[in-house]
Amino acid sequence: MARKIGSRYTANQILGRGSAGTVWLGEGPDGPVAIKLLREDLASDQELVGRFVQERTALLGLEHPHIVTVRDLVVDGNDLALVMDLVRGTDLRTRLERERRLAPEAAVAIVADVADALAAAHAAGVVHRDVKPENVLLDMRGPIGPGGSHPALLTDFGVAKLIDSPRRTRATKIIGTPDYLAPEIVEGLPPRAAVDIYALATVLYELLAGFTPFGGGHPGAVLRRHVTETVVPLPGIPEELWQLLVQCLAKAPASRLRASELAARLREQLPTLAGMPPLDVDEPDPSEDTAEESVPSAPQGEPVRRRGAVSLVPGAKPDSNRDTHTSMRVPGPDELAGGAHGTARVPRPAGAPRPGSARHRAAVRRRRVTLSVAGVVVAAVVAAGAWLASSGGDDDQPGPATHSTSAP
Repeated sequence: MARKIGSRYTANQILGRGSAGTVWLGEGPDGPVAIKLLREDLASDQELVGRFVQERTALLGLEHPHIVTVRDLVVDGNDLALVMDLVRGTDLRTRLERERRLAPEAAVAIVADVADALAAAHAAGVVHRDVKPENVLLDMRGPIGPGGSHPALLTDFGVAKLIDSPRRTRATKIIGTPDYLAPEIVEGLPPRAAVDIYALATVLYELLAGFTPFGGGHPGAVLRRHVTETVVPLPGIPEELWQLLVQCLAKAPASRLRASELAARLREQLPTLAGMPPLDVDEPDPSEDTAEESVPSAPQGEPVRRRGAVSLVPGAKPDSNRDTHTSMRVPGPDELAGGAHGTARVPRPAGAPRPGSARHRAAVRRRRVTLSVAGVVVAAVVAAGAWLASSGGDDDQPGPATHSTSAP
């Protein structure tokens, strides 16, 4: 059912729902638009409304070919909405779910586009704070790029900052999507431009591998891994591209590249990636994620859904519990260190199967068979030795003299 948004816009059809609100296909004075209508409880927060108005100039000033342009911010009664360009296409999460993983050339081309968008935003003093596949839109009407990729546009600028008001989160909460949160945010430091670089490198890893480097299980476990674990190498990835990934996933923010540098370095890699198929990476076992940590919020026996999308395009899927604005407690030092039980995962060597996966179980079975055979052989050798010793003892001479050697 259509509804008016302010005096200039009409919301006609719901495209998707997320943790911060609902995305509508709408109509404005200049044609079709996407309208992100924030939740009513957020719209009734006067402090948030004030921040919304303060951010108006910065958000309306963000213009770049790889940024979804914010056309207007509407404050009208109980309505708080961002009016944006409508992108005809799909989001990166939907493509990733369909293809599982992307060919390196396409993945790098998409991430380079997003890095260009971040470079423009950072130059304007705006930090996105929630870079993830759901917030990357693929313009299907744009020109085909390297690896058959469509132009990528970054959306949802400013939403995380608007939601993250001091009164709402206080000093013990963090706002963000667990899989893509930089370590410094987990440790309670203020978000700078480097957090977007870390999140974008996590997205690139996910596009190549089919899963995030530190995801899986309870959000608290995911946060801890960002601080304590080393990223596991991907088999078959070119060394220069891998070193680029490692640098941008560095725990220290100062060690990461700037967005403009990352975009340039990624585009330099494209010629060497042409024609390379998707990586052959061992898939995580679904039972590994849920076995590691219990999820109190999940109903008994119900699988934990971790993928979802809130798109500004037709055909979007409902959001999942991989929320844009999940409010989480900041872990204490002991928890970040793994706690008394050392629950942080141990990084695997390159090419080694993930614990719990089918390949891992097969390897364990092979080792058990090998050890069993070895045990039989050892037992046979021991038995033969014992028989020889007893045969030698049948002589009339005492046993020890039989096997002694006289000195000259």
